[in-house]
Amino acid sequence: MNSSLKKAAILMATISFISVLCWELYVRSIGFDASFDDDPSIWADKRREVYKTVEEATVFIGSSRIKFDLDIATWESVTGNHAIQLACVGSNPIPLLRDLADDENFKGRVVVDVTEGLFFSPSMGSSSTPNKNLKFYKDETHAQRASFLVNTVVESQLVFLDKDRLSLNAKLIELRIPNRQGVFQFPIFPPDIGRCYFSRQEYMTDKFLTDTSQQNQTKKIWAFFRKMNRDKPPQGAKLDSIFTVVKTAVDKIRARSGQVFFVRTPSSGPLYEGEKRGFPREMYWDELLKRTQCVGIHFADYAGIDKLQCPEFSHLSQPDAIFYTKNLIKILSEEKGWKFSKITHP
Repeated sequence: MNSSLKKAAILMATISFISVLCWELYVRSIGFDASFDDDPSIWADKRREVYKTVEEATVFIGSSRIKFDLDIATWESVTGNHAIQLACVGSNPIPLLRDLADDENFKGRVVVDVTEGLFFSPSMGSSSTPNKNLKFYKDETHAQRASFLVNTVVESQLVFLDKDRLSLNAKLIELRIPNRQGVFQFPIFPPDIGRCYFSRQEYMTDKFLTDTSQQNQTKKIWAFFRKMNRDKPPQGAKLDSIFTVVKTAVDKIRARSGQVFFVRTPSSGPLYEGEKRGFPREMYWDELLKRTQCVGIHFADYAGIDKLQCPEFSHLSQPDAIFYTKNLIKILSEEKGWKFSKITHP
């Protein structure tokens, strides 16, 4: 390389480094922090862990509530049991339950979080994310795996790589262009509602917990979804079909000495009242446990966690998630007979 080209290369490298550094410092200064993209590659990484024994690990599936409400650090420190988080935001967990049931090598314990509007959706709707994650897991190449391992290290250090909040596509989505007639535009969640650890646990930022405007924006989104969803909750043959699919999956797991357990995590305010009216407990939750012959924990049945208030009606703050997780462990070990390698009661 001649002298002029060498100087040009050094100059470009210096400019690039300074530009990246300035952008990184800027996004940190306005409140962004490191967060992992909850994409199929990180989901597949957790899916590979499910072959641990019951004594070693517990698999969690569901939608966003269990992702926010289960504090993994608390679970693991108290029980000595690894928590494998496979839940998918805004999704029906039944495809994941069926996948575990059809996997002859899975003989472990799975906790299924039931958010009625998603779990009891006809034809197992809201399954696009689980299906996409499952396809990636089964088709993942060595190159994709290697890329994930490299990205994991870089993502943990550089905030600006957060594609969910800082990529060009994310910024374009924030541009609210008026809808054409008949065109649906997905609502935008406020920026501080969720961050994602490498464990795939979601948590609200401190800013979200003090910013009532962001909380109210999220509450309006839940109200928007309720208004948009005009499908009646399944009854009769449609509901029986869902119960049959779930029971078949549960029976397959049990036949290999695995275990399935259901939880109903907290919601509050008008959202919870609407869920109770739309999905009467005796018809859905109670019948689910009866049909599957599984044990379950409904938050409303236990003093302390029954009074938890969700900042935006649907998910717990991290302090409350820690409290909920400690109580969940206590109920499982003292009332439901779960055995853990260690129990350090709070």
